[in-house]
Amino acid sequence: MKKVNRLVLKALLGALALALLSGCTPSGNSPQNLTASQAAGSTAPQITATPFLARPEYKPGELVDYAAQTGDTLPALAAHFNTTVDEILAANPIIPANATTLPPDLPMKIPIYYLPLWGSQFHILPDHAFVNGPTAVEFDTQTFVDAYPGWLKDYRAYVGGRHRSGAEIVDYVALNFSVNPRLLLALLEYQSGALTQPEQPDSPYTLGYEEPRRHKGTYLQLVWAANTLNNGYYGWRSGNLTQFDHPDGRMERPDPWQNAASVGIQYYFSRILHKSAYERAIGPEGLLATYRDLFGDPWADETVLIPGSLQQPDLRLPFPPGRTWTYTGGPHTGWGEGEPLAGLDFAPPSNYSGCFIAEPQQYATAMADGLVVRSETGIVVLDLDGDGNERTGWVIFYLHVGTDGRAQQGDVLHAGDPIGYPSCEGGRTTGSHVHIVRKYNGEWIIADGPLPFNMEGWIAHNGSRPYKGTLTRNGITVTASDVSDIYSQLTSKK
Repeated sequence: MKKVNRLVLKALLGALALALLSGCTPSGNSPQNLTASQAAGSTAPQITATPFLARPEYKPGELVDYAAQTGDTLPALAAHFNTTVDEILAANPIIPANATTLPPDLPMKIPIYYLPLWGSQFHILPDHAFVNGPTAVEFDTQTFVDAYPGWLKDYRAYVGGRHRSGAEIVDYVALNFSVNPRLLLALLEYQSGALTQPEQPDSPYTLGYEEPRRHKGTYLQLVWAANTLNNGYYGWRSGNLTQFDHPDGRMERPDPWQNAASVGIQYYFSRILHKSAYERAIGPEGLLATYRDLFGDPWADETVLIPGSLQQPDLRLPFPPGRTWTYTGGPHTGWGEGEPLAGLDFAPPSNYSGCFIAEPQQYATAMADGLVVRSETGIVVLDLDGDGNERTGWVIFYLHVGTDGRAQQGDVLHAGDPIGYPSCEGGRTTGSHVHIVRKYNGEWIIADGPLPFNMEGWIAHNGSRPYKGTLTRNGITVTASDVSDIYSQLTSKK
């Protein structure tokens, strides 16, 4: 990391404080968007290539140096360092209490409370190489796979209603889970030689996860892999994942200085590999070496996935003005199982339970102006920046949208325009409803946290478990319930 003059640093931090306190959306040249090479003489601990070099036993509350990473939030950092948001704010008065995401490379002092069994300090991949976001836009999976002699080139399987090539299966999983296709290809190569070995392994458990009833075959192995990766990534991003167990019973706590992508990969390998194989996989000669051989050094790309002071655009409730719908599902998974708790569910009034056809006037609506960039069974994706790509900027992901009347790809919609009718299409569900999720630069945005789901002033809050939770506005609380009553109903503004 390049050094900069300390006077320049002081000026930059002063500007940062003004920008954060004003709450304005940062421009591309603001201090919120400092790159690593511009960061001021950060004194964060050097990352070692030795995976398990032990951290010292810090004194309780000892201040340690930390440079903020893309997507960092105060609650997550408090969980990582076993401290509190209040203590972090006291040590860093430049940061306001209502900060959303922190500016990457912001030098900070973090009060740390030592815990045993902290894991590897080695950073495997940057977050932009994990998420199916801006750095994946120009990547052509099919062309890349075709250039290699491995078994994936000729692989075919029936997936998602049609026969697909190996490359198409990778793209299908990458799109649904929003995991970078390069990462999925690197895992396939590292674990099964998919790109360089002509013979496919005899086992149907391509990636080593053996669960006969659910995950036999390359496609379902990739589904498990993407889901597991996301559980690790977003568990760390939210602060919910602070430790995990290995197959042999060992417990590991991710190193507090880790980034979300590296923890996601650590968590993934911890599910299937024992000690020596695990330590190799997460070290410099493991997955990263394979990734570099295939795609070059991911750390040479300084793309900032989540900028500092990220703000959600204004969003309407996802149903027509003046209508009353039921809040049927509080924060729960955006896609798949487990993390991230990014999705919310709403259902129109009906005299029927289960799957039903909604009345003509009870359609789901566009929550903001945007361009429909994907429309398929059960799914509509609304691109709010209108650039035609769901891997960049803000998008709203709708699930369980019925085929009849569904908005089509290429449609330009205004807030309040019809998206389609709530249904049971597109996945497992016990009744007709619409599922909504936010993404920014391909990353699922957690529904409750420093950047909560906000629709017409209704703010989402987690419940005691997924699908529970509330919406609050001006002292009024609506409680998620699959049984419509006055406590779970809300009316959109006219």
